[in-house]
Amino acid sequence: MSRVSHDTLEKNYHLGRTSPEAESTMRVAAIQAAPVFLDSAATTDRALEFLRQAASGGAELIAFPEVFIAGYPSWLRVPSIAANDALLKVGHIAYLRSAIAANGPELAAIWSESAKLGVFVYVGFLERTASGGSVYASLAAIHPDKGIVGVHRKLKPTFHERLIWSDGDGRGLEVHDFKGLRAGALNCYENWLPLARQALYAQGEQLHVAVWPGDLVVTENISQFIAMEGRVYVISASGLLRATDIPDAFPLREHIVTDRRVINDGGSMIVAPGGLIIAGPVIGEEKILYADIDVEIVMGEHLKLDPAGHYSRDDVLRLKVNRDRYNPSD
Repeated sequence: MSRVSHDTLEKNYHLGRTSPEAESTMRVAAIQAAPVFLDSAATTDRALEFLRQAASGGAELIAFPEVFIAGYPSWLRVPSIAANDALLKVGHIAYLRSAIAANGPELAAIWSESAKLGVFVYVGFLERTASGGSVYASLAAIHPDKGIVGVHRKLKPTFHERLIWSDGDGRGLEVHDFKGLRAGALNCYENWLPLARQALYAQGEQLHVAVWPGDLVVTENISQFIAMEGRVYVISASGLLRATDIPDAFPLREHIVTDRRVINDGGSMIVAPGGLIIAGPVIGEEKILYADIDVEIVMGEHLKLDPAGHYSRDDVLRLKVNRDRYNPSD
């Protein structure tokens, strides 16, 4: 299907509007970009510049990739490193040093910029744990007026990630209101968790933000599926990592790069309710993807399927969510 299909659908929904007060559209953006690898301060500066660019393009809600500040531990997938304890420790030390606190200066700077621009921001970051020996793959939700309104820690790291990322908790399974839009977000493969998605649908989610380290093979099907299942818009914001993005000084560089010029290829896209891709996917390059989304389309698409409403059976199937923040040191 083409982009015209979404435009036509939007036009049909607009036919019923009789006043400017009925306007329900918002421009959103997905940032596909590489971090300054394992340099949190420099990556924060990059994030600020992308925020300005996206806002100048009219975006009011902007999503960055998974652990954009300050990089995905790509070396864990390299066999020559995975089998070498000494090399793993080298990567682990570098990773711990790049982790930040949720209440640190990096996210404070992003909030300050979002407040100036009047934009809502989702940004992935490496969150320092209380022990200092591991990190969370966290995703901050930043409201321009209220600051950090949520920090979601990835519930279950995937495969090799479990060596370095700690399990998160349900505190961040929250939907946030911004200008009449209800948005929620999940990290990478937890987008495949049916109950995590349902926890967001049950709060009236209208825009689902899915963030990834960058791989079209992983992002495409699930992004469209969530849009179909939840009858929501989906922003898939994917990272990018090329050989040129890894500093020569990083000790594991030669093991990661070998003959690969692109380690994470992106795959960012924006999908309309029902599964139609309306922006992207983008492969192998830095780019800001934009789309104008319409809450009334979300409302209309729930006519036949509302997975947390008229198409649920709470008397038979019921979801219980523990939203307590878990800190091992408490």
